[in-house]
Amino acid sequence: MTLLDAYALIAFLVGGPATPAVRSLLREGDAGVTTANLIETLDVSQRVHGMAITRTMEILDPLLHGPLTAIPLDAALARSAAEMRATHYHRSNRPISLADAVLLASAKKGDRIATADPDVLAVADAEKLDTVELPEQG
Repeated sequence: MTLLDAYALIAFLVGGPATPAVRSLLREGDAGVTTANLIETLDVSQRVHGMAITRTMEILDPLLHGPLTAIPLDAALARSAAEMRATHYHRSNRPISLADAVLLASAKKGDRIATADPDVLAVADAEKLDTVELPEQG
């Protein structure tokens, strides 16, 4: 499974350099998003891009009933994410968010993390997780 971070979904929703790569990943049909990254996607889409949460969900709902699997946050994943963040977080050198920690902790053997975030890519590398490096917003 390829786990998409919020940046990837936002690129899909509003356009940008990562849009073609994200569309391709979704066409592969084995993509996932953590509920924490879904929350971040909804928040940023509305606050930064002015896209109402209801409109964002109208676009995402068909994907969530098709090629995109929502990965729920339960107590075990919360603990793993907290351990991931406690291990790798540094305020100035590696400021991974809680949603990023959930994303990274959700990855299982053979999964890939799709992101443009250099801090997430660095933690994925340290944890020996496969990645798909998306183009950054210009």
